[in-house]
Amino acid sequence: MENEMDNNIVEIGGKVVSEIELSHELYDEKFYRFYIQTNRLSDSADKLPVIISERIIDLDSLKQGDKVVISGQLRSYNKSGENGKSKLILNIFTKSIEKVEDESILTLNDATFIGYICKPPIYRKTPLGREIADILLAVNRTYKKSDYIPCILWGRNAKFCENIETGTLVKLNGRIQSRKYEKKHDDGSVEEKIAYELSVSKFSLVKNQNN
Repeated sequence: MENEMDNNIVEIGGKVVSEIELSHELYDEKFYRFYIQTNRLSDSADKLPVIISERIIDLDSLKQGDKVVISGQLRSYNKSGENGKSKLILNIFTKSIEKVEDESILTLNDATFIGYICKPPIYRKTPLGREIADILLAVNRTYKKSDYIPCILWGRNAKFCENIETGTLVKLNGRIQSRKYEKKHDDGSVEEKIAYELSVSKFSLVKNQNN
């Protein structure tokens, strides 16, 4: 497989659209969290969570409305939720960040992952006949950890992975998107939530794991 630094690559351009708040502290290093809005080519936009170390940039110089380009990785962790069920939490982990003035970066959203399909793909068709497939990708990280990334594929890519086996090593490229959905509770109430996933534009098998 490619070097672990090369199997999880994210490049995002957009605007800071939230306050920068403390997320957690690890080994005397503070990490902060904010949201970046990156535009689609359509009129919609994606609002994505970002984690950044205090060592990456002077956080006093970063504020809402700033245009930035972020390079990093998409990281995941499980958070305990209702009834003891765990919830997959995704964040863009910042490796580098640059403040820019160029408006053209506001649509930059490019991610490439190499990992293993860790659940059987879920293939379906919409009422209008559009083919869709959902997969969960396990991307290896250092220290024997892995990040689990939900991915959605369309059309021919969806059909191709319909019967692909769990454990298959694949390379995916696309954009990270946010998607609103409604969760119905036992008491009948409905809560709006946001899911994050890779919308796949390129899909290929990795036949030689040593490449």
